[in-house]
Amino acid sequence: MSGNSSFLLTTSTAPPTGFLRNSSLDLPPLRQTPPPDWEAPTFTQAAQFRVVATLVLFAFAAVSNLSVLASVVLGRGRRLAAHLRPLIASLAAADLMMTFVVMPLDAAWNVTVQWRAGNAACKLLCFLKLFAMHSAAFILVVISLDRHRAILRPFDVLDARRRNRRMLLLAWALSLLLASPQLFIFRAIKAEGVDFTQCVTHGSFQKRWQETVYNMFHFVTLYVVPLLVMSCCYTRILMEISRQMRKSKDGEGCLRRSGTDTIPKARMKTLKMTIIIVVSFVVCWTPYYLLGIWYWFHPQMLHVTPEYVHHVFFVFGNLNTCCDPIIYGLYTPSFRADLAACCCRRHHDSSPKSLDCLSSTHRGPPIAEMEHDAPSGDQANGTRG
Repeated sequence: MSGNSSFLLTTSTAPPTGFLRNSSLDLPPLRQTPPPDWEAPTFTQAAQFRVVATLVLFAFAAVSNLSVLASVVLGRGRRLAAHLRPLIASLAAADLMMTFVVMPLDAAWNVTVQWRAGNAACKLLCFLKLFAMHSAAFILVVISLDRHRAILRPFDVLDARRRNRRMLLLAWALSLLLASPQLFIFRAIKAEGVDFTQCVTHGSFQKRWQETVYNMFHFVTLYVVPLLVMSCCYTRILMEISRQMRKSKDGEGCLRRSGTDTIPKARMKTLKMTIIIVVSFVVCWTPYYLLGIWYWFHPQMLHVTPEYVHHVFFVFGNLNTCCDPIIYGLYTPSFRADLAACCCRRHHDSSPKSLDCLSSTHRGPPIAEMEHDAPSGDQANGTRG
């Protein structure tokens, strides 16, 4: 079995599957002679699959999320509404943290099996892992709250930029605060009598229930609370849309104002994009979370569940960092235009037609973009390329 600290179960002891707890370490008891039947974990075939799959996802997530961030900050994505740009940029930044911290660490840890980076790196990287996960979840909550406000109170859009900035600051601050205990409970421990060191929480909890409470707390803050808030927001949004559609069918003309929709097409497009992003988060991470809960209350399941199941669920969860830029690209013409321009520049020296390709991205009518800052009417449906 390969050694790896759990991504979700923040107090796991660097087990091969990421689900062992402190009281059943994957290393011999400290200050005791190792049991004769103890075997050091190894780099199994299932772990090898996990490493290869993680590296593939790393390459795609790094390129795609960096492209999204560059488009929003430097490219045509700057034409998005001022209150939307920080949300998309923050989501890409959170995904990049997952990409450049969690994925390489997970791959390297599986390859080396034991921890070889020292005590300070053990504390820091375990903290960064949880910080990245919290920030990704909380930013999705901020996006959901923004969509809720935009649909139910469309005339508050003028204050949306300041409100979103405050919510984003709170999301990053909470992520930092909730991840900080990792700096104190994790440490690199070398087992006596054998050449085996691991980054674990061994000795940080006196009782099994204390460890379970800590894990459950993070499960609630990482998954349950964000899911409840997002579900509530989008349920109310869908109810509002349904209500307006019923009034429109009854002849009240609720969906029409000054020749345009009360809920403009651009705003509906943004809403669809954010709903799909949230759904991808739920679909990708739910299996891994449920497996973690199963272990907390039935530790014996570790000896029953095949090792590859744990690895597959973790890789499937990391797939979420690749889904966000794909979904954003499908719903954002400016991002696709930036990619096309970038590809044209790369082929500039190899093809004389590339100049035409590059210039064509700047010709023609403006690109229909996602919603702008105007609350409704023709301004809300305006097209800036």
